[in-house]
Amino acid sequence: MTAKALDVERIRNDFPILNRKIHGQPLAYLDNAASSQKPAAVIAAVSGYFLNSHANVHRGAHQLSVEATDAYESARAVVADFIGGRTKELIFTRGTTESINLVANSWGAAHLAEGDEVLLTLMEHHSNLVPWQLVAARAGARLKFVGLTPDGRLDLEDLAAKLGPRTRIVALTHVSNTLGVVNPVAEVARLAHEAGALCLVDGAQAAPHLLVDVVDIGCDFYAFSGHKMCGPTGIGALWGKKELLDAMPPWQGGGEMISEVQLEHSTWAAVPHKFEAGTPSVGDAVGLGAAVRYLSQVGLEAIHSHEIELTEYALERLTELEGFELFGPREDRVGVISFRFGDIHAHDLATILDARGIAIRAGHHCNQPLMRHLGVDATARASLYLYNTRAEIDALVEGLIAAKTLFGGFA
Repeated sequence: MTAKALDVERIRNDFPILNRKIHGQPLAYLDNAASSQKPAAVIAAVSGYFLNSHANVHRGAHQLSVEATDAYESARAVVADFIGGRTKELIFTRGTTESINLVANSWGAAHLAEGDEVLLTLMEHHSNLVPWQLVAARAGARLKFVGLTPDGRLDLEDLAAKLGPRTRIVALTHVSNTLGVVNPVAEVARLAHEAGALCLVDGAQAAPHLLVDVVDIGCDFYAFSGHKMCGPTGIGALWGKKELLDAMPPWQGGGEMISEVQLEHSTWAAVPHKFEAGTPSVGDAVGLGAAVRYLSQVGLEAIHSHEIELTEYALERLTELEGFELFGPREDRVGVISFRFGDIHAHDLATILDARGIAIRAGHHCNQPLMRHLGVDATARASLYLYNTRAEIDALVEGLIAAKTLFGGFA
């Protein structure tokens, strides 16, 4: 079945910020891998909650608390369904970073011992590296890293070779935030399980763009962030298999996550509440639920198809430019385009483009080990989403040509 075509102009009207001008120029927002913009429906949902129904959730007997609880738990159900999971397996967190820290500090602290191994990849975001460094150091465990093929794909032969009897978990990104490559996470999960290990997937760059089904993937944990998928900042989720979550100890203690508290010991609430200590970010959860409804209404298949077409157009135009160097493969990728342009530093490029109203990212993208592997200190990165257009790609190309002229060409 062919995905329906997006009416991009109609979609753009849903995002108020896209009407802004930056330095007198129309905004071309190409920094979606860092954070997406928010449609009016999400803004209205968050505002409506605070205008009409805000209260602390759970256990409140008054009407506002009942309404807030219903809104919070309804958002949980919508978000869980969005990734093919069950409601009781979906934990609200502050985002991907906190989700991975939760697994590392709860499951990892309880199961990693001296000599055990955590298998990561060279393309991991710091959020899926530093938490494992910390817990491995405490446990005396060892980190191992799967290498990449010359075109920036995950080296599955290297992965198979590095899986061993001491591997306890394989943690990898679904989509690289620098290389744009889509990793074969279902195959990785299968290989991990055959070796007796678990599999955690960082879905921060995948959930906004791809149809995700955690059951089909077969992973044990899946983490993602709301702000990259049209939702608010400060909210995200961890999905985990219920039998694993039930067996894991709490990570944070306090209100909400308890069943009964005595002076010297406590018992825990059922999952997911066991991992949601304190007053949750109810308004942000409502906003994430609204974002998921919006994306579902537009259609993930249609969004992905639009991004693939736009990425192909962007690469066709950009690779025509002398001095343009792409990092990552040309195919099997999402609209994350990291590049070097001659000898112009990425930060200079970003500044020049900003003066033309074009927002891109420049730096190491929380991928310092990957940057060292690539032999660069930074890249420029243009990242696309459902509201981006060919005209914005054309503006990017024109901006790069202007930057080259400003620098007097390349050395």
